[in-house]
Amino acid sequence: MAEKNKRFVVACAQMRSGKDVMANVDAAARLIGEAADGGAQYVQTPEMTNILVRSRDELFAQIVPEGACPTLTALQEVARALKVFVHIGSLAVRLDGDRAANRSFVIDPEGEVVARYDKIHMFDVDLANGESWRESQTYRPGESAVGVDLPWGRLGLTICYDVRFPTLHRALAENGAEVLAGPAAFTKQTGEAHWHVLLRSRAIETGSFVIAAAQGGRHEDGRDTYGHSLIVDPWGKILAEIDGAEPGVTLAEIDLSEAAAARRKIPALENGRRFSLLPAPSEPTLLREAGG
Repeated sequence: MAEKNKRFVVACAQMRSGKDVMANVDAAARLIGEAADGGAQYVQTPEMTNILVRSRDELFAQIVPEGACPTLTALQEVARALKVFVHIGSLAVRLDGDRAANRSFVIDPEGEVVARYDKIHMFDVDLANGESWRESQTYRPGESAVGVDLPWGRLGLTICYDVRFPTLHRALAENGAEVLAGPAAFTKQTGEAHWHVLLRSRAIETGSFVIAAAQGGRHEDGRDTYGHSLIVDPWGKILAEIDGAEPGVTLAEIDLSEAAAARRKIPALENGRRFSLLPAPSEPTLLREAGG
């Protein structure tokens, strides 16, 4: 049997999504087309491709259930027309009741959805500049990690804040993922501090490629996102980056056999061991001077 081709061209489409769903659809379709014209076979868009708005009322006035989502339908047609894999980093999708899902979709070149993933870790934080976010008030967290087989190898799905939880990435890699997706809408403050080091760390510790399309710039709701979409190899080397916050496309050819090579050199996935954690002593041990 012929050996699977492990080499393919991937792209990040960096966006600045706003409050107008159809304007965001048009922007995403244009960037995906640009990536396909550049030879991309897999194109990833950022978290919240369809809408980025802080007001809960404004969000729920526009989002719909998955089956009626115009962004999903439109980008399925784009994938079909261009014959590429389109990975929608995430969409805000209405669920029953007063919650939404922050959901990724992987669409094959026939326009079929081949994987869905709901963001597990909710961004509930208070930042030093006064920014406060409570994603759990709007979104229902996912409960399952998801990997999907592409023609070249397995892709593990994560979204934005998930990047801070190494156990998720390790579980995906142990399940066979050779490339990890990290589409995001990172805040400017956290991005400047942590974006590059977190993505490179997830690549290094799992021996995986990491592809992370990002939102970037000042959005209509007043927030600033960091941009700097990245493609990172299993050794932690940045293969491609959009150096800034402007919308655009970056591409790289990757060879998933390099993941296996990295894992042979440093077999951290194989070398991991279970361990117990001893309870902390209830009282510190006091050292006494002789004769004291």
